[in-house]
This record gives sequence, structure tokens and C-alpha cells, in this order.
Amino acid sequence: MNAPTLTLRPGSPRSAWALEQAGVPPLLARLFAARGVRSAEELDDGLARLLPPSDLLGAAKAASLLADALRDRLRLCVVADYDCDGATACAVALRGLALMGASPDRLGYVVPDRAVHGYGLTPTIVDLALAQGAQVLLTVDNGVASLAGVAHARAKGLIVIVTDHHLPAQVDGEIVLPDAQVIVNPNQPGCGFASKHLAGVGVIFYVLLALRSELRSRGVYADAANGNASAPAQPKLDALLDLVALGTVADVVRLDANNRRLVAQGLKRIRAGRMQAGVAALFAAAGRDASRAAGFDFGFALGPRINAAGRLSDMTLGIECLLTDEPARAAQLAQQLDSINRERREVESGMREQAESLLHALLQQHHDPQAIPPAFAIYDRDFHEGVVGIVASRLKEQVHRPTFVFARGQDGLLKGSGRSIEGFHLRDALDLVSKRHPGVLKKFGGHAMAAGCTLDEADFATFQAAFQQVAREGLDATTLERRLLSDGPLGIEHFTIDTVQSLNAQVWGPSFEAPLFSDEVEVVNQRLVGEKHLKLNIRHGGTLRDAIWFGHIDPLPPRVTLAYRLSVDEYNGRQRLQMIVESAQPSAERSVSFPSP
Repeated sequence: MNAPTLTLRPGSPRSAWALEQAGVPPLLARLFAARGVRSAEELDDGLARLLPPSDLLGAAKAASLLADALRDRLRLCVVADYDCDGATACAVALRGLALMGASPDRLGYVVPDRAVHGYGLTPTIVDLALAQGAQVLLTVDNGVASLAGVAHARAKGLIVIVTDHHLPAQVDGEIVLPDAQVIVNPNQPGCGFASKHLAGVGVIFYVLLALRSELRSRGVYADAANGNASAPAQPKLDALLDLVALGTVADVVRLDANNRRLVAQGLKRIRAGRMQAGVAALFAAAGRDASRAAGFDFGFALGPRINAAGRLSDMTLGIECLLTDEPARAAQLAQQLDSINRERREVESGMREQAESLLHALLQQHHDPQAIPPAFAIYDRDFHEGVVGIVASRLKEQVHRPTFVFARGQDGLLKGSGRSIEGFHLRDALDLVSKRHPGVLKKFGGHAMAAGCTLDEADFATFQAAFQQVAREGLDATTLERRLLSDGPLGIEHFTIDTVQSLNAQVWGPSFEAPLFSDEVEVVNQRLVGEKHLKLNIRHGGTLRDAIWFGHIDPLPPRVTLAYRLSVDEYNGRQRLQMIVESAQPSAERSVSFPSP
């Protein structure tokens, strides 16, 4: 595949100037303006700036039902999902309900086993909840497409409260919602909530905010004004924000202004040492410094360790780690999760090699780059169901094509996980495949950028051809061109450890990407380290600097334009600046293109 084209990220000098006038440092002002920030108010991450729960359709009704359940001492069962968003959402729900008066013997949870139960609130999961004596089911990070599961729960007399952020199911092209007592989901029809990208953990946090307001209106909390000064004090839900931040980043949702505030608040608490015992233990197990926590830690250190439990073992381990208040117990569980994550990396490595071999064979069939398929579907009988999503993501990054990877489940059906590129809505693509080939997809669901589906092994070739045809119709040459958005050159005065620390203190993520700079440099020396990483000494602005390109082994010409991130390399207590290379092109190719005015 061709190297990506570096394109200068369009910015607004007017917005940058306004931010500088408001006291934002010049470099940050330039970076924020290029990401659409127009005023310093948008950078205010205070809790008071969060969108109000009253805007979230169904939150008030869910709060009323939960308040009734607490009053009547009904047994509540949280139905979780087996990824980090689902685990953190479950922990937030249980901790939040306990803060608002639910006794431990009235709270429980169930989480599906990926290989045994599949995703979401199925009738089998309902029966597991009933076995616990559940009277109220509260789904987190799932349920909006669980038509059969909700119907089964209602038939058994359960109160069902669905909190989710996934897209609803469609039948014959029409959106169909489950028959729950209430659904809280910013992506359901009729919901005007401005932040459509809340993670599942964000949705349940908002429900808890609404519940606290409902209990306050019922006079449950101390209030001298209504003569109830002897009642308990209102609980502080900001104690849950470390979990909200972790789940939000780990689920790779778009970091709009509201999500950035949730993440920023969680990071502040963690850096100050105010976090759940399990979160602290996960930082320790990952060898990360919680006092310097950044979004990177959530996405690449803590999140994968929790996700590993759902991929290869039992997500109960992850949830229990986030629920315990005993540091010793948290440390024990975090070490177990760390061990499972190491196993996950080994499984993934072997499976990725197999998948890359299959992908290479497919690419070899197309000698003309223009004839490369617009999408890929990969399957091998030796693939592990638990890591298909990770491998799909890795392959998608390599080929810049929507990619599905399938593995055989315990029930004999193929379970596929897909990842997409900007401009191609993966869940809608599956819907179109389903319409054109009725019966091929047993079930499917997901988002624009990530989706999953189930099918018979005999139907794999049909799916592969149909998926590629939908991609062929929906993708054009511009969308298929791999691009890297650059923030342009980084001034020599900014090559400091203080700059790295300032950048790391910000909240970056999807739709608010971390800075990527690009500069022309002279390659002075280059060598391989660890057999697969290119270590560079470069001359930049008259100064010798260190750089490394992870996972790259091909030598570079004497003069190149590097796309890089600035980092601090720490070794034996010493800190030094390092450029983390993401792309390089010979300077003569004029690798940075500028957008039209």
C-alpha cells in the first residue's frame, strides 16, 4: 500500500488569535484552533459546563423508575457488556446506586461470556438475572437492539431500563426499539441531546445525575430549606469520573466538548490520587505513573488489560477489580488482568501473522494498485474469537480499507468484528448486505467505525463478495487515499520537556486528535533496534535529535520530511526528548500538501 499523504490541518488564525488573547499559550492556541475551538469557553472543562441530564431523552423517566425501586427495595440487576466500556459502566452503575442508598443485598450484575452467550441482553442472560432474584434489569452499554431479550424479560414481569449508546435495530429498513419501560440512548429517535457520542459509561453516569436530582426533589437528601436537614447529604458523583474517563477513552468514541470534559475531570482526579482502588492497581500493573495520567494510559495501558478479560477469560475479573475498595484485592485482580493481557498479546501476535499472510495473498492477486479491493473480509479456522476486533483494527491500519476478521464461535457460527475508515459507515454497510442477501447475516450491529456480525461458515464467500460490493459503491478514490493530518512544523523553541508535559496534560482523541508535526530533516545516522524498529539521529534546525520509528525497518534517504509526535524517553532516571515517527517521505516529493482556501 502507498505511504500516506501529509496534509496540513486547516486552521483558523482568527480563532488562534482569540484564544491567545484569552490567555491560551500560542502553541496550544494554534493546535486548538485547528481542531475547531473558537473560544476559551469551549476549553472550560468544569463540571458546570456539562450538558444537563434533562436534555437526554428518557433519563428523567429512568431516574423515576430507579427512585421507586430504591424506595421499594426492589432487587436491581445490572446487565453489562464484556468490553472496557461495559465494565466501567457496570461499576459506575453499581457504585452510583450504592451511593444513593441501594443496599448490597439489593444489587447484582450479570455479564455475558463472549463465547457462550454472545453480545447483549439475550433471553439466556435474562434467565441468569432471574436466578439472582432480579426485579429490575438495568442494561449498560447494550440493550437497544435486544428485542428478544427485552420481550422475554417483560414476559417474566421484570422492569427493564435500557441505557445504551449503540444504534437501534432495523427491521425492513425501519428502526425498531425494544419494549422496555424506558430507553436512555442519545442515538435513539427523538433524542435531542447534543452529544451523540457518549460512551455507554457516559450514558449511565448521566442517568445517575438524573436519579440524584429525582431523589433530591423527593426530599431524600438534607435540605434546610424544606425542613429535611437531618436527612443524609447528597452524594458526590464526581467520585465516579475516573471510571467514566477510562471507559470513554477505551471505547474510542469521538471526544466532543462534552466527552472531553468528562475525561478531563477523570484525569484530574487520578493525577490528584483520588481514584478507585482498582484504577490505581491497574496503573501499577501497567507500570504507569498515575500522577501523570493521560488519555494514552486509558487507551493503551488500562483499557487493554480490562478488555483482555472479556476476550480470553471472564469480564467478571475486570468488573470486580473496578468494584473492590480493598487495595490488596485490587492489586491481585490487576495482576491477573495483566497476565491475561500478556496472553492476549501472544494470541493476537500469532493470529495477526496468519491474517497478514492471508491478506498478502489477496493483495498478490491484484498487481495493479487500482484493482485492490475496497474492503476485506478475512477468516481462518484457527482464529480466536476473542481478538478478531483487535486484528481487524491492525489490518485496517495497514491497508486503509474497511476490514472484517472472522473466527468460529463455540456454536459453530462465524463471529466477525469489523473496523472502518472515515467516510464509510460500517453498520449501515452491514444493513445493506442484509437487505441484498436475506438470511446471510444471523445478526449484526455496531457503529460507523466498528461493527460485528454473525453468519454461517458456508455463507462467508457470499458475505465477502457482498461486503466488497457495498464498499465499491460507497467509497471513492479520495476516501481510499490514506492521509495524515499534520499540524505543520514545530518551532525550535518548543522542543522542550515542558512542551511535552503541556501537550500530555490535554485531552486528545477521535475528532480531537493528538498533535502530529512535520518538519524537513537530515538523516545523520540510522540503525535497527530490536530487529523491527528504526532508530534515527537527525539534524533538525541545526540541532541533533533522536527519533524512532516503531515497526519500520526500511532505511530512509538523507533528507526527508518526517511526520512525528514529540515524546520524552525516560531511562535510568534521565529524560530526553524523542521524536516518534509516524511517516516519512523524501523531501523532493513535496510531501506536505496544503488545502485549498
